[in-house]
Amino acid sequence: MNHLDQRPASLYRDTLAVEPPACVPLSGERRADVCVIGGGVTGCSAALHLAEQGFSVVLLEASEIGHGASGRSGGQILPGLGTDIATVEQALGRGSARDIWEMSREAVRLTAERVERHAIPCDLSWGYLHAAVKPRHVRELKAFRERMARDYDYPALSWLEGDALREHVATDAYPGALYESEGGHLHPLNYTLGLARAASDAGVVIHEGSPAIEIRRGAPNVVVTPHGRVTADFVVMGTNAFQSGLVPELGGRVMRAANYIIATAPLTAEQAAQVLPKNDALSDANFVLDYYRLSADRRLIYGGEVSYNGREPRGLQSRMDAKIASLFPVLRGVPIDYRWGGEVAITFNRAPDFGRVGHTLYYAQGYSGHGMAMAGLAGRLIAESITGQQRRFDVFSAMPHRRFPGGDRLRTPLLVLATTFYKLRDRL
Repeated sequence: MNHLDQRPASLYRDTLAVEPPACVPLSGERRADVCVIGGGVTGCSAALHLAEQGFSVVLLEASEIGHGASGRSGGQILPGLGTDIATVEQALGRGSARDIWEMSREAVRLTAERVERHAIPCDLSWGYLHAAVKPRHVRELKAFRERMARDYDYPALSWLEGDALREHVATDAYPGALYESEGGHLHPLNYTLGLARAASDAGVVIHEGSPAIEIRRGAPNVVVTPHGRVTADFVVMGTNAFQSGLVPELGGRVMRAANYIIATAPLTAEQAAQVLPKNDALSDANFVLDYYRLSADRRLIYGGEVSYNGREPRGLQSRMDAKIASLFPVLRGVPIDYRWGGEVAITFNRAPDFGRVGHTLYYAQGYSGHGMAMAGLAGRLIAESITGQQRRFDVFSAMPHRRFPGGDRLRTPLLVLATTFYKLRDRL
């Protein structure tokens, strides 16, 4: 059993508004054009797009839809990647970086379109703050805004400080923030379940409790589960942090990291107005960042801290309580009703890793904490590529990715050491 499953249920599981489709475990044999492995946003989006193009699709989920980061995350929806766009520009050039930036904006629009088209009750709201914690961040954020306006024609960022900033977040902790009108937040589990329901309605056959234990590659491919198998012309890997060695060529390209979130008891309207008066989402500019937003029932959902060894950090709740009380004294003493974690996959350069293994196995992984919108776009791009329109997928797949150093034994200790360095840097 995964260590995260031993904790109390997340707020999201207790506020479901989408009836999940009936998804019995796979038993026996099935034939399909495409077998999708993974029932998160990547897999559900790919399955939906493919079914809409007339493909027969079987989706296999090891546990249940939204079990991974797609159903446990902070729920932020915003353009961009888990790395600075400068990393992409240095690797691929300005032209490809501009293409990727525009596609990241498309990812946000696609999210909104899916929510509206399929009437997904996921509390989608707009407005996002990138908050500076120290003067260095102020300089960096202002330079980022100028660069995005000049080089990427991006108009959705505005600088806030003083009273203008307090209209969005009622604290004096931040010397300034970038407000992003194209960013927002939603209920991630309801959104993911809504995608799965839409895929099922489009003809996708979904099997929960059906882990893929082997992929026999060929023409066609065969995906084996404990009690059945799927024969398919194409295979789509949407497993992200849960690849589990199915594709040896992908070994070491991502690392699993556990991120932790709490949710307070419901706030009064007066308390909420003294936290996030305009219902924006916020993340700070630290490398190991904190982020928060309000839920539909006015709970503060606060995320931060990270673990690479599968163990919850010591003193987690007391540190998060102290952070909240420091930012918002009005919340001092407000009970914490929920505490949960979720495992994400990060790449060495924090850019998402899209690609093909051979001609018929596609994957998208390593969103590095920035996947709620981008994973939906990944599904669209994979579907485009399978239908023969490969250009946009290939723009992403051209991004070079290194394996994490250290091999199986030293990879995690080296990453912990590097993260410790950046945590120390955050304090300067």
